[in-house]
Amino acid sequence: MGGLLQQEHISGSQPVHGTGSLSAAWPVSRSGTPSLEDDSAYQSDAKSASSNLKPSLIHKWQHSKSILSLAASEHYLFAGTDCNEILVFDTDSYEQKAVLTGHGGSVLCLDVCNARSLLFSGATDSILKIWDTETLQELYTIYSVFDIGDIFAVLYSPALETVFFGSQNASIQWCNLTTIDRHTSQDKSGLPSNRFSKFFNSSGPGGVKNIARTDLTALSVPQKLIELPYHNVVPYAHNGYVYTLVRYRPPNLTGTAVSEEYILSGGGDGNVNVWAMRSGNLVRIKSLINNDSILCMTVFDTFLYCGLTGGAINIWDLDALQLIKSAKGHVEDVLSIAVHNNCIFSGSASGYVRKWSRDLALGSRWHCHDGLILSTIAFTRDKRSLLVTGGNDNSVVLWDITDTFHGKSHNLSFANDQLLHSLASFVSFKTVSGSPDYRADCRRCATFLKSLLKKFGASSQLLVTEDNRNPIVYGKFAANAAEKTDSTVLFYGHYDVIEAEGSDKWETEPYELSGLNGYLYGRGISDNKGPTMAAIFAAAELFQERELQTNVVFLIEGEEECGSAGFKSVVSAQHDLIGTDIDWILLSNSYWLDDNVPCLNYGLRGVVHLQVQVRSDRPDLHSGVDGGIDREPLMDLTKLIAKLSDDSGKVQVPSFYDPVRPVTDAELALYEQIGKTSSIGLSKELLMAKWRLPSLTVHAINVSGSSNQTIIPHVATANISLRLVPDQDTDDLAASLENFLQSQFASFESSNHVSIKITKRADAWLGDPENAAFKTLAKAVRHEWGVDPLYIREGGTIPAVRFLEKEFEAPAAQLPCGQASDHAHLDNERLRVLNLYRAKSIWRTTFNELPRRKR
Repeated sequence: MGGLLQQEHISGSQPVHGTGSLSAAWPVSRSGTPSLEDDSAYQSDAKSASSNLKPSLIHKWQHSKSILSLAASEHYLFAGTDCNEILVFDTDSYEQKAVLTGHGGSVLCLDVCNARSLLFSGATDSILKIWDTETLQELYTIYSVFDIGDIFAVLYSPALETVFFGSQNASIQWCNLTTIDRHTSQDKSGLPSNRFSKFFNSSGPGGVKNIARTDLTALSVPQKLIELPYHNVVPYAHNGYVYTLVRYRPPNLTGTAVSEEYILSGGGDGNVNVWAMRSGNLVRIKSLINNDSILCMTVFDTFLYCGLTGGAINIWDLDALQLIKSAKGHVEDVLSIAVHNNCIFSGSASGYVRKWSRDLALGSRWHCHDGLILSTIAFTRDKRSLLVTGGNDNSVVLWDITDTFHGKSHNLSFANDQLLHSLASFVSFKTVSGSPDYRADCRRCATFLKSLLKKFGASSQLLVTEDNRNPIVYGKFAANAAEKTDSTVLFYGHYDVIEAEGSDKWETEPYELSGLNGYLYGRGISDNKGPTMAAIFAAAELFQERELQTNVVFLIEGEEECGSAGFKSVVSAQHDLIGTDIDWILLSNSYWLDDNVPCLNYGLRGVVHLQVQVRSDRPDLHSGVDGGIDREPLMDLTKLIAKLSDDSGKVQVPSFYDPVRPVTDAELALYEQIGKTSSIGLSKELLMAKWRLPSLTVHAINVSGSSNQTIIPHVATANISLRLVPDQDTDDLAASLENFLQSQFASFESSNHVSIKITKRADAWLGDPENAAFKTLAKAVRHEWGVDPLYIREGGTIPAVRFLEKEFEAPAAQLPCGQASDHAHLDNERLRVLNLYRAKSIWRTTFNELPRRKR
């Protein structure tokens, strides 16, 4: 390694005492409010347009304290916080899997050894801990015999099988893991919190002692405590805090011997010191002098990149030991740096990340955090290049930087990131079916779905509805596996949503897919865009893999939220195209009872909506002039509505309850299981009232005229609905209801007139939990979630379900995808990422395992 062969020995001496928090010790030149970086001074150094590509934000996790350090294993992302915790995130589902506790102070540094499944953490409690990245259990607590203060840097060398850490008292210490078990103890007396410290325990003016440090004896301590011996320390490794450590192994060009590995340390004195382990001692080989404090470092090939206070990055040739370039791409201090795919990523105290070429030519920059970027790491996972940043705005942000290297989208077929990408496009369309203002967006969304289905190999077209309303998207994936079941499955979904504008309660943009704390946010993400896209990808993956054993037909409508207008007539007209031999009808348009237990839905109530209007022949009148002369329309309407139910709430329409089925023992058993398993806390009587019994609701009463309290309105209108259950025929009930209201009004002998208008009707649906569809879904749910699903019904209505059953003479089954807390139709609608992925897996299994139905 050239000049590294000139050894420089360091003699040992007593280290100084010291401690402090990150905010007190970190030498960043910043004001209270982070400044915005100015691109203008650096644009002349920018490269090609492709280098300016900005990455896409994949997910964000929000915490209550600053994120100080990051590390990644093969399965998890670890984040050290300012509140002594290490957060553990699953980088597939984006869920927080665990919180590791045990430190008595802020976790300032992390490192991972994937080969040995180890995580190393250092904190302001002067303690180094080792964890198992698979079991997430603590293995060792390592502490020094000296008062070293905060541990700013930790590094594990697989070649040396040794962990190194640099600290506030300017020392570097190490522990060889091959001999670590020889020094284990259960004696807690040597822990830093139990030792007398001249700094912490001395009396101040007036004999008052300093506030005691965190009592580590109160924390959970593993069985294996390691006290480092005196000789495992370089006391004055720097003339300042030791902020960063990296490994460097020179390339072996001769092939005759394995090259030696070096440890490089960067400190507040501006030096990079190069160290080697010689005969069990850490020996300084060389010092590389920089003008400013070194806060972070990374090595790429034979080059060392140093992030400095003041915003500069120095690049050193480690072979020649020469400073070859210094570039300033930040206004504020460079607090973190990472290297990946020939690119350097630096994070600054102003919240911006910059991408550099390996020769420090500037590329793109983007805003990542509202404050300091305290940690940055980059790695590859499932062919994706990922960048993770953590800051003092209490957030961890995951970025997809794959495209920033290639300038074009990567082809990952149907991996979960491609599902999220397509779902983001899906959510971006403002497909509000209840307003003509969004008709163009609905049409564009339908075209997007048609194109997506075709891209994935399905035959697809738009089915035009009457009055040129929002079209229905039809698609069909033909079975292409070597062994086919000859069955055909119809999946029903909808792409329209409820309006989100006009609310100031959204925490994200409603028509931009946002990932936060393991959830996806956006209008329609739960109802019904997320579940529909999961089913599309399930069928598409099987088709692309040539493993699709069933024919899968998709019908995705755009009018479900406003009554499925035109759906029935179009589907009936296109019956032969859709399929004359549909075996099963599947959907995913409802939710779990709570947030914990998966469910299968086997029942929905039907509905009849009506308007009842009472009108006078006279115009609006003044109550002081004409009050008491004539019968008032609003009084008649109020009396008429009161006739619909008795004092207990029982509906008085003749024969209203006659078709209601008695509860069976089998159904009672399902309700009993819900009570045993779910945390919803509702009795079976309440659930039956919500699900299997009919109900009547008066939604609103409107009157003509102004809001003046002296007006007698000449028109009064009530909006009413009845929720129906199986065997209550909507046509018969609508006729019976109209006859009842007319006869009751006639008994008033009023001079006013009544009119009744049925505005919407839809049949109830009741599935068979014992059929093959539900059994197949239950088996798939059990495999994915590890528990048996609850069988539930709902009080709401999906107009298309019972119609599709009758049209194609096939039974339906529903898989609820979302949780009870999804806020469908409300502000901040969301869907858990894990639910989305597992729904896709359940559909994959179900599409291929559903048998051909016996006819």
